[in-house]
Amino acid sequence: MKLADRVALITGAGSGIGRGSALLFAKEGARIAVVDMDEQSAAETARMITQAGGIATAIRADLAIPDDAQRMVEATIGRLGAIDILYNNAATEGPICFAAQITLEQFDYVMNVNLRGTWLAMKYALPIMMERRRGSILNVSSLAGLRATPGGAAYCASKFAVIGLTQAIAIEYGKYNIRANCIIPGWIETPMVHRLFGPALPESSVTAAPLRRIGQPEDVARAALFLVSDDADYVTGTIFTVDGGINAGDRGP
Repeated sequence: MKLADRVALITGAGSGIGRGSALLFAKEGARIAVVDMDEQSAAETARMITQAGGIATAIRADLAIPDDAQRMVEATIGRLGAIDILYNNAATEGPICFAAQITLEQFDYVMNVNLRGTWLAMKYALPIMMERRRGSILNVSSLAGLRATPGGAAYCASKFAVIGLTQAIAIEYGKYNIRANCIIPGWIETPMVHRLFGPALPESSVTAAPLRRIGQPEDVARAALFLVSDDADYVTGTIFTVDGGINAGDRGP
């Protein structure tokens, strides 16, 4: 198993990409701290893992609240004994409107969850990894962190910033044998995408990808597994797209 004897803290693991990754990581031997702001969803993911024979604990945390980031790290150490993998997946899409229409409160909330929450989780986990002289951090950005889209200014800004933050961590902490990488999902069938488009996803979400299908959480999970495992032991500071080829296509004029 690729993650035997590892402890993985995964945020936003109550559904979608986070849940898919938590289930796969557990199957590969990791003990999972399932973190989500929805306590019931986190508990359900943990239950799915334990029923399959794995080890998991559910932790409620809202990463817009700074103390919650520290508390989830401390809870993971207290319950599972270590943190070998930090997978910052939790995010919010924020308002869909032009930049001048975004309220200060909306902008701050998107930044607090998507960017500050990612940084805070690393702030509290990095000293633990430094002491053990090993660790793998995986942060989730988005195609919107590579190519801006109209109506998503706050989300785009936060996801662009996550890439820069990840690469800074990779440079600063490589000497401690800590790797930091950024995964870039494309159109993935998740609750967030359904919140944006409803039950029936638009045909464009399929035709945009050269592979001509919308991605599934498991597609991202398999790529994430590679990046956090020893198979990627010499990979750090990278931007890894899982988008069915969308980013390779026409970017417009």
